[in-house]
Amino acid sequence: MVKINGEELNIAGKTVAEYLATTSYDSKRIAVERNGEIVPKAQYGETVLKDGDSLEVVSFVGGG
Repeated sequence: MVKINGEELNIAGKTVAEYLATTSYDSKRIAVERNGEIVPKAQYGETVLKDGDSLEVVSFVGGG
């Protein structure tokens, strides 16, 4: 199980990119943190999620 923004999901073995493809996040406007470390966008396709990982996905919102 992987905890994403506080919710447990059974997605161990998938990459960050594979997970994001199943969501409505705009990949140009998010940051992903895995176990307290920022995951560079260039590494989303190679970063494999493991049991016990904790992921935070933060969406940036513009305003004025």
